[in-house]
Amino acid sequence: MSARRPRVHFSFRSPFSWIAMTKLLGAVPDLTERVELLPYYDPDERTTAALHERGADFHYQQMSKAKHLYILYDVRRQVRKHGLTMTWPVDVDPWWELPHLAWIRATELGRGAQFYAGITAARWERGENVCTPEVVRAVAEAAGLPGDELVAAPDDPRLREAGTEALVRAYEDDVFGVPYFRIGRERFWGLDRVDDFVAALTGEPVPEVPPAPAAVRDLVGAYDTDTAGGCG
Repeated sequence: MSARRPRVHFSFRSPFSWIAMTKLLGAVPDLTERVELLPYYDPDERTTAALHERGADFHYQQMSKAKHLYILYDVRRQVRKHGLTMTWPVDVDPWWELPHLAWIRATELGRGAQFYAGITAARWERGENVCTPEVVRAVAEAAGLPGDELVAAPDDPRLREAGTEALVRAYEDDVFGVPYFRIGRERFWGLDRVDDFVAALTGEPVPEVPPAPAAVRDLVGAYDTDTAGGCG
């Protein structure tokens, strides 16, 4: 059996996924030729039932209020660091099947990159609700795609199955948050692992970080008893 291609699990929901993908596409312009892109999203009841039929589940757990507040702060910091502009969207009963299954169809039609760029710009730059038919239709048509067809993507059993398959793959890859990258047995999670994934993907070494002075290491060791952190 041939080895699976490297995988990138992404989500239109996550700001860290957006920032990571922006960085990743800048570092690896031919990314879509090198990896398999897999959408990762909160499943609705129909998709959840389909996952259970496949013996799979959705690992992601809703975050605490404290973590949510930290994420809000850290996203602003990362947006500034990466030179991006952002408008926070407000999610009201979001239905994530719609934009993600529409992306699958856009990819089948050869315009996945254009649709991805349009959806992320709508959500993160303009603060629009990308889980509405109006926004998905507008993004699709601007990308040269049939708007009504993409809006109807969740009604297509074949596209539903493709979305379920992507989430089954996420389950098999032990994805618990995004961005999440897999190459061979190596797993990378979070925005701060993009450079490591690029190095593994391209064979280019990651710039070495000088070791911390001994006095600093001793100080950290004396006080840091928490688990390693991350983003997602």
